[in-house]
Amino acid sequence: DVICVEAEQWVPIPFAWSLLDANKHILNSLKPKNEGVVEQNVTIKGTISVGKGTVIKSNSYLEGPIVIGENCVIGPNCYLRPYTSVGNNCKIGFEVEIKNTIVMDGTHIPHLSYIGDSIIGEDVNIGAGTITGNLRHDRGLIRTMLNDQLVDTGKEKLGVIIGDGAKLGIHTLIYPGRKIWPGKTTMPGEIVKA
Repeated sequence: DVICVEAEQWVPIPFAWSLLDANKHILNSLKPKNEGVVEQNVTIKGTISVGKGTVIKSNSYLEGPIVIGENCVIGPNCYLRPYTSVGNNCKIGFEVEIKNTIVMDGTHIPHLSYIGDSIIGEDVNIGAGTITGNLRHDRGLIRTMLNDQLVDTGKEKLGVIIGDGAKLGIHTLIYPGRKIWPGKTTMPGEIVKA
């Protein structure tokens, strides 16, 4: 038997970066929930959902909508901006800023990094001081390689797409719209241009 169901809403995902649009759509209907521990001096604005076993450490600033999975450690002193989704068993550490980004299960961004408008796969480790560029100086649309062709993403802001199991060395700098394939590594101080 085949059963057809008419979708009430539809967000097409033809490209990896389309996940950011779907994430935004889903988070706009997020219901607040806190099944974790929020330490003193944490600022929460907007709608936040926190899973079981997650700890949000002191002096962190969360601006929803944001969803954080189970058994995560957030902070201290981190800044999570709107439309951030964090999977289970993640570490978002000291002085990390994340904006409009999907962070999948088991990923660690331990300290002193900026990740914006990006998609980070599972079990990724991002070295200290890693910075993603997400905006061209001329404010033009971000282009990226797809099937050996440079394509327009239709986005003014797009950071990096990182595959599962990638390991980034300290002080990795990443140009807007770049990809780091699953299992790849960067050396300390490497600039990802292509």
